[in-house]
Order: sequence, then structure tokens, then C-alpha cells
Amino acid sequence: QVQLVESGGGLVQPGGSLRLSCAASGRTFSNYNMGWFRQAPGKEREFVAVIFWSGRTTHYVDSVKGRFTISRDNAKNTVYLQMNSLKAEDTAVYYCAAAPGSLILRTLASEYGYWGQGTQVTVSS
Repeated sequence: QVQLVESGGGLVQPGGSLRLSCAASGRTFSNYNMGWFRQAPGKEREFVAVIFWSGRTTHYVDSVKGRFTISRDNAKNTVYLQMNSLKAEDTAVYYCAAAPGSLILRTLASEYGYWGQGTQVTVSS
């Protein structure tokens, strides 16, 4: 079992920045690919970013490329999502998720077995 706890969400103005954190416990953190998803009211849960177990590979949904950066610190069992130049369209609950380490890119929520409770990000003036 892996337990994930997100933090760092809040209210920010358009163009602002937030850094989300996801603290993991239970299984060995470095064995997992770590992803970020988001879900706005009335919409499907959307893939945002993933960092592979090795830390050597990352992938982002097109809408956040150049603005968001995913990173991980295995010594701290933590994955981060740095969000810059935030837009109103980024408003959602952001979830951290874990999948077994793999070299295969996975972008579907159903492919991740462990989830945090989510943290609200609201971008509004």
C-alpha cells in the first residue's frame, strides 16, 4: 500500500504561481511512476504530468507545457508540481497518483492504483 498526501493548493491570481507537493509513504517511493491529474467540476479527471521512477523521463499534457514542471525528490519521498503562469482554466482539484515503475507512458487515471485526496487550486482575479 502507498499513501499519498497533497498540499500546496490555494487561491492565486491569473499569471501567478503555486507549487504542489505530494508526500508518499508505505512502499518504496522510488519504485513508482508519479503522476499529477486534475478534475474540474463536471469534467473527467485529466492527466497533467508524470515523472518516471528513474526521474529521467517526464511528460506533460499540451495545455501545461512550458508552464508546469514535475519533479521528485526520492530522499524526501516527495513529488512536486511547480505551476507558473496560471490560467483560469487550470482551476481544479489536483491529485497525486502512483503507478508501478515502468518505462511505458501512462496517462489514464485507471492505470494508477494509488491516489491522494486532492488539493484545490483556484485561479481567479
